[in-house]
Amino acid sequence: MSIVPLERATFVGLSGEKEKLLDDLHRFGSLEIIPLGDEEDVVAEGGPSSRSRDALKFLLASPQRRTQVHDSSLFDADEVQRRALELEDQIHSLESLRDDLVQRLTAAKPFGDFHFAPPEQMGAIRLWFYIVPHTDMDQLPAANPTEASATPSAWQVVSRDQRFCYVVVAAPEEPQDMPVPREKIGSRGPLELARQLEQVELAIEDAQAERAYLTRWCLLFARSLTALEDAASRAVAAGQTFDRDPLFALEAWVPAEHAEELATYAGQHGFVFESRPPLPDEDPPTLVHNAPRVEAGEDLVNFYMTPGYWTWDPSGIVFVSFALFFAMILADAGYAAVLGVGLLLIWRKLGRPTTGDALLTSTSDIELGEPAPQRTTGQRFRPMLLSIVLFSLIYGMLVGSYFGIAPPPDSLPGRLHLLDMNNSQLMMGISVLVGAIHVILANVMDARRHADWRDGLASIGWAAAVVGGLLAAVGAAFPAAAILKVLGGGIAIAGLLLVVGYTARHERPLGRLLGGLLGLTKVTAAFGDILSYLRLFALGLASASLAAAFNDMAMGMHSGLPRFGLLLAALILLFGHTLNMLLGVSSGVIHGLRLNVIEFFNWGLKSEGRRFTPFRRKGGSLWN
Repeated sequence: MSIVPLERATFVGLSGEKEKLLDDLHRFGSLEIIPLGDEEDVVAEGGPSSRSRDALKFLLASPQRRTQVHDSSLFDADEVQRRALELEDQIHSLESLRDDLVQRLTAAKPFGDFHFAPPEQMGAIRLWFYIVPHTDMDQLPAANPTEASATPSAWQVVSRDQRFCYVVVAAPEEPQDMPVPREKIGSRGPLELARQLEQVELAIEDAQAERAYLTRWCLLFARSLTALEDAASRAVAAGQTFDRDPLFALEAWVPAEHAEELATYAGQHGFVFESRPPLPDEDPPTLVHNAPRVEAGEDLVNFYMTPGYWTWDPSGIVFVSFALFFAMILADAGYAAVLGVGLLLIWRKLGRPTTGDALLTSTSDIELGEPAPQRTTGQRFRPMLLSIVLFSLIYGMLVGSYFGIAPPPDSLPGRLHLLDMNNSQLMMGISVLVGAIHVILANVMDARRHADWRDGLASIGWAAAVVGGLLAAVGAAFPAAAILKVLGGGIAIAGLLLVVGYTARHERPLGRLLGGLLGLTKVTAAFGDILSYLRLFALGLASASLAAAFNDMAMGMHSGLPRFGLLLAALILLFGHTLNMLLGVSSGVIHGLRLNVIEFFNWGLKSEGRRFTPFRRKGGSLWN
């Protein structure tokens, strides 16, 4: 559970050896290239592009598809991709133009078959078109060009229907006193619009015909996807080097554990190589490595943000806390058992890696020559789902809720019933305790990340302030432990003094004091964040109350209707508990994530980073 240390590696070599180095590093697949050149000019027109999958998707969506060609001797993947993308843009533009022409033709037709006279014949006069409701015709201005205050204009009703009059105004400028906005017809009449529309539709048909012709290469093109994407990646990487003939330089972030391996490679192939740790003012990408059992926690973290390289990896803590929060919100062992049965039914499916691309597997006549990389998302989430079920089952037993029914006190489940959900003071105290521990842990982990321990004292101060507040609250609640009130107050004051002294440690004395006092304003934020964890109790109580309410409704229905009461009661139980369980699951996911990514990250992760993106081949071959 850690952020992998990186080093900044530099290669220098002869320009003629550049392609060999890129090819070897591409296969190596464990470094991220740092751009040194101009990436905008990397891919020349007609060169490799990262849009190969877009091109294949465009061809597969063709209304017509030709018989697939299996002979690769006449196949040019780059040309097919280039032409497919050009056709996609061309068809999109033509369809947009067609829609615009249809709209203009529809607007122009009610005004009759007309055409515009040449501008030299019209002089300064222009035609403006309006669709005026009959009720607004009396608002049209008087056509009186001699009136000094009015724009010289004349209008005429050229046609009418049951609702509107179609009015054409002749004026040098758009009239401002018309009761309705003008219709945007353009500078072409209906005949010219219809003629252009026909030409556009013919052009679309021609483009679609060429698209259908290209579909004969879909099989071979699908097999070449990875090769095209690798070529595009290589082309981008070639533009990220610094070139001064006859030399080139390449820089990359590489895991520190691989630096020696790259140094050995460089020595064997005649490249100059050096590596160094990142400087404090640099911002390396974040590469996180976790054990398989907590990889799902890493996915939950990345769902919201990527921790900065100089911070720490919260994946393990988020893994455990998310499962715990989910359990406290669901608060029912019966619901947990149902989730466990569901997990058992899909367990093998989750463990089975899926292959291929959804785009390709959706077509029955396309086969990949090389298998696509395996995806193990289901395997990654197996431990998380199992932990959720186990935590929910244990917590449900502790609160003694089995589909809203409390077990008999003398039974084994009754003896495991240690927490009373109806004891609001106890359950609120547990929720606040969980929240305080979560915030304390966030501050402690944030303090540990600093190379200079003094930079972490402000976070230690906040952790101490929360601990002191907890002890003081316990001392106030239990008179027998009154000493804790005094002890907690002292610890809280000491913690807040650390906050004042070390929040702005590197500032001058006055700035340091002002920064520390400003840092104290987070006291209210700490109090509010800890109280936010009361939602664990509130949502758990709501779930238990709803389950009990549905049980009472079913019992009342059963006793009130002797004949059909049993059937109605069963329906109420099925619908009610299904609805309640779905609400509990959705609340568990939403609020379980919220408490981690807002309250916890607010105190534990002070900066956001970006993911490490390796320069790596996707495998496959151009064709088989």
